[in-house]
Amino acid sequence: MKKALTMTLLAAVSCATVACATHTPIVAPPALEDVAPFPEAKAGQKRHVIWLAERHNEDLLRVELAPGQVMQTDCNTRGLMATLTSQDLTGFGYTYYEVSDVKGPIATMMACPEGSEEKEDFVAAHGHEYSLNYNSKLPIVVYAPQDLEVRYRIWTGDKKLQSATVE
Repeated sequence: MKKALTMTLLAAVSCATVACATHTPIVAPPALEDVAPFPEAKAGQKRHVIWLAERHNEDLLRVELAPGQVMQTDCNTRGLMATLTSQDLTGFGYTYYEVSDVKGPIATMMACPEGSEEKEDFVAAHGHEYSLNYNSKLPIVVYAPQDLEVRYRIWTGDKKLQSATVE
């Protein structure tokens, strides 16, 4: 029994050592100015920068930008309307994005059930142009109005392609 316990402990220590040795240390991203001379934010804007981690099969990944703001919400579905335009960084071939023409919030007008409470929640602007290719080699730079924050999520596709039927 003592030998089995010793072997188990030795195996656990070995696994922990291997896990620590193979762990990739977190490296701070470079300063944006060291990558390219992205313009400073204009008056009334903030510059948001997203540094993506290197991943396997990045061609199967997408980044969805969600500019928006935290506001009081109730049971109704809410959203903002905004335009996201891409701009080229002249001489570098890099792209940055600008959020403009923010309108809203828009909401459904349902009567909320009795006892439901208002709460603070993030309300995002939506649009088809908010989905970008995943590229860990370059930062995603977004200029947005001062009162908006920029959040994002990563979408994953499957390697296996489905066949369409011919009709």
